[in-house]
Amino acid sequence: MQSSSFYTGFTRLCKGLSVILVLGHVLLQIFPSALPYVALIPSRTIPFAWNLITAGYIEQSLIGVAISTIGLLLFGKSLEPLWGSKEFLKFIIVVNLFTSICVFVTAIALYYITRQESYLYTSFSGFHGVLSGFLVGIKQILPDQELSLFVLKIKAKWMPTLVTLISIATSFFITDSVSYLPTLLFGIYMSWIYLRYFQKRPETSLKGDPSDDFSFSSFFPEFLRPILDPITSLFHWVFCGRRSGSSAELRGRSLDASPLPGSDSIEAARRRERGARALEQRLAAEKLSAMGKVEGTSHQSAAENV
Repeated sequence: MQSSSFYTGFTRLCKGLSVILVLGHVLLQIFPSALPYVALIPSRTIPFAWNLITAGYIEQSLIGVAISTIGLLLFGKSLEPLWGSKEFLKFIIVVNLFTSICVFVTAIALYYITRQESYLYTSFSGFHGVLSGFLVGIKQILPDQELSLFVLKIKAKWMPTLVTLISIATSFFITDSVSYLPTLLFGIYMSWIYLRYFQKRPETSLKGDPSDDFSFSSFFPEFLRPILDPITSLFHWVFCGRRSGSSAELRGRSLDASPLPGSDSIEAARRRERGARALEQRLAAEKLSAMGKVEGTSHQSAAENV
C-alpha cells in the first residue's frame, strides 16, 4: 500500500511542469544546436536575455530530468496544497529567475577576477536551483518532518544545509561542478530571501516569515549563530528595516511584551501546524485510496473465481 501511495496524489500543476521538463530535454536531444539559445551561457546572455528564464527548465542529461521530475512531483505534493497553485507557481518563477541572474552576475565577476574564459562559455541549466529551494520551503513549513537521504533519516530543517555541504564536498572531485553548484547554492539563498521577506501570508496582510526558527543562522549549527546573527541583521535591515522599526505592531508585541496575534512565534507555529495537518490529511487520503484499490482487486479476484 505504501508503494502505491507513493505514485499518487500528484497535482495537476506539477504534472504539467513535469511535462515541460521532459519535453525540453527531448527537444534538446533532437535539436542539440538549440542549447545556446535556451541554456544560460554568460557570454551570450546579453543578446539572448530570455536565457535567464528558460535555463532553469532545460535539463541536459537524462539523470537530471529524472531527478528534477521526481523531485517536482514529490515536493509539490507537500507544498502546493499549503501555498496554493498560484503561489507555488510564483515561487518557481521567482526563484528560477533570480537564481539565473545571480549565476550570470557571479560568472561575469569571476571572469573579470580570474580572466578565465571558461566562466563565460559554461552552459548553466537545470531545475536543481528550484529543487533546492523546495527544501527551504519544507524547512519552513515542516521543520521536524523526517526525510530520507540515502539510508539516513534527517529532519527537514537540516536538509538545505546538508545538501549544501554534500554539494560543496563533491565539487572537489567533479570536474564540471561549476555548471551546477552555483545554481544549487543560489537556489537555496534566493528561495530563503523570497520566503523570509516577500511571500504573502494568507492569514494577515504582512509579508515574509520573520520568525527566529527561519532566520538565516537557523541553517547553521547552534554554536555558529552568535557569529552569524550580526551579519544577517544587515540583510534584515536592507529588506525590511523601515517596516521593523516603524511600529510595535509589526514586531508582534504589546507594550508589556506579551505576544499579540500575528507575532512571529505565533505565525510560525500556525504555519507548522498547517503543514503537519496537511501532511496528515494527505497521508490519510493516500491510505484510503490504497485500501480502496486493494479491496477492489480482492473483489475482482473473488468474482473471477466464482
